Amino acid sequence: PRRSRRRKSVAIAYESGQGDGAEQGTSEPQRPRWEPRDWQQQLERIREMRRNRDAPVDEMGVQKCYDSSAPPQVMRYQVLLSLMLSSQTKDQVTSAAMLRLRQHGLTVDSILQMDDATLGQIIYPVGFWRNKVKYIKQTTAILKQKYGGDIPRTVEELVQLPGVGPKMAHLAMNIAWDSVSGIAVDTHVHRIANRLKWVKKETRYPEETRVALEDWLPRDLWREINWLFVGFGQQTCLPVNPRCNECLNQDICPAAKR
Repeated sequence: PRRSRRRKSVAIAYESGQGDGAEQGTSEPQRPRWEPRDWQQQLERIREMRRNRDAPVDEMGVQKCYDSSAPPQVMRYQVLLSLMLSSQTKDQVTSAAMLRLRQHGLTVDSILQMDDATLGQIIYPVGFWRNKVKYIKQTTAILKQKYGGDIPRTVEELVQLPGVGPKMAHLAMNIAWDSVSGIAVDTHVHRIANRLKWVKKETRYPEETRVALEDWLPRDLWREINWLFVGFGQQTCLPVNPRCNECLNQDICPAAKR
């Protein structure tokens, strides 16, 4: 059975420049920053394991789901929609649903003109598809009315849209607007960060993990962490029965089953 999606909410304030780390190291040089043991070596080894870029996220992830030849505004809308569909859904299922949507002409206007039953038939079997029909319709109407058919260009506005969470917002900023607003933490990033002890103390929710990672991880690495860890989590550091014997970090991973 699926676990309940109701979780304790973590209050996170999104403010411009908050925690960007740009000036750290100059304003408080006397205060050594905490960082995990062996993290740089662990990161290099994960990069090596991900060198072939052949995980499902690489071939069918959100960055592959939109029409790159579409007008920029349509492209950004498709990015956001694919992120909404991807929640609790495998990349293969999201990719197939996006392909079917694009065959119907995936724009703000085409979705608003589509009835709920048709939209549901097209996106099925993505996880929680009935809820997503409702969220997609509501969000698309807001985009039409408030943003002229485009998507917001701040995390603060994105997370206010129905069906859009912090992870989606940061990925939308990255993929649609080419802006690094924060680390996009999903279940894979959350799990692996805790296994590697990249957090000072164990975190229970992805948002806690995001805050913990952004506190110490250099900002120039924020963009790659999501795709790097997601693919690693799909292929090697699995949720159940991780393939520790195939992992290059086996000797320096606190959670490794040796």
